[in-house]
Amino acid sequence: MALRVVEWSTGTVGRHAIAGIDARPELELVGVWVSNPDKAGRDAGELAGLGRELGVRATSDGDALVALRPDCIVHTAMTDDRIFEAVQDLVFFLESGINVVSSGPVLLQYPWGVLPDEEAERIHAAGVRGGASLHVNGIDPGFANDVLPLVMTSLSQRIDRVRCTEIADYSTYDQAMTMTGLFGFGRRLEETPFLLQPGVLALGWGSVVRQIAAGLGLTLDEPLVERYERLPAEQGFDTVCCRIAEGTAAALRFEVVGTVGGEEKVVLEHITRTAPGQAPDWPRPAHGDGCYRVELTGQPSMTVDLHHHGEHGDHNDSGMIMTAMRLVNAVEAVVNAKPGIVTALDLPLVTGRGLTG
Repeated sequence: MALRVVEWSTGTVGRHAIAGIDARPELELVGVWVSNPDKAGRDAGELAGLGRELGVRATSDGDALVALRPDCIVHTAMTDDRIFEAVQDLVFFLESGINVVSSGPVLLQYPWGVLPDEEAERIHAAGVRGGASLHVNGIDPGFANDVLPLVMTSLSQRIDRVRCTEIADYSTYDQAMTMTGLFGFGRRLEETPFLLQPGVLALGWGSVVRQIAAGLGLTLDEPLVERYERLPAEQGFDTVCCRIAEGTAAALRFEVVGTVGGEEKVVLEHITRTAPGQAPDWPRPAHGDGCYRVELTGQPSMTVDLHHHGEHGDHNDSGMIMTAMRLVNAVEAVVNAKPGIVTALDLPLVTGRGLTG
């Protein structure tokens, strides 16, 4: 019998999740939640751009969807600007006995040591009480810096350092709140955007560093180290969602570092440009405008570049697809997992089984 699934949002990730749920033979889409009342009543296939109807109408009535008692909610709603509210939503789902795979809040990818112990335990306990599991993942934070690097370490004889890097041109990334509000692109360099406030980088990506450390049996020094560098635009230009004026912030490089005895062991890095040709001295993809790079220093030293692009060539579009499908493809494993918060360290191998037909 197919697992009954509700898709929670139809934005840049959610619309791809709907297509993915429809493509998986063991999943049945039974409901879709939308925050925009203009989308309520529209067919899920239309909202996903599939060119056909799926026979499921979107609704803004979350209680009605919970009352359907689905096996799993695929939660892809924006959480960066409403972290605490989103956590409460997830806790409600878990206490209602509904399994959840979610793209955020990303600190729940591996909350141990990121959140206060009592808060992480509160969320975990909600799942235990409800008999439901929660898995937060995607591509970054997610597969590119949890499963991929940890699988690579299985080839190692000695590991000196693990570095995971996203290198991307965000000029086609259609998320104005993220671009301007979080990253601070298009704002004066004298302003410190939310993302670069002390402790926020470690909150957002510390889960990645801590999960790799846990997978390798490392006890990290506290606190994690944060570093960043920003560069201004040499001339004004437009991205797909915002204006970058001359002299305002246009490129960002940051690191979240886990050390042991003062020695760097696990490094999460982002190199984000908003136009081609920016920051020529910073690392670039071997080809294209976006990649995820994992570098293991040790014996042997290894580097893997994960290049990606959508059918129309855009890497930001494929990034949204990969985030959606990492969740959708994990639904069956999460439904079968132990109750509470489950991480990549807890799940079996997740594959795209059934998608090649």
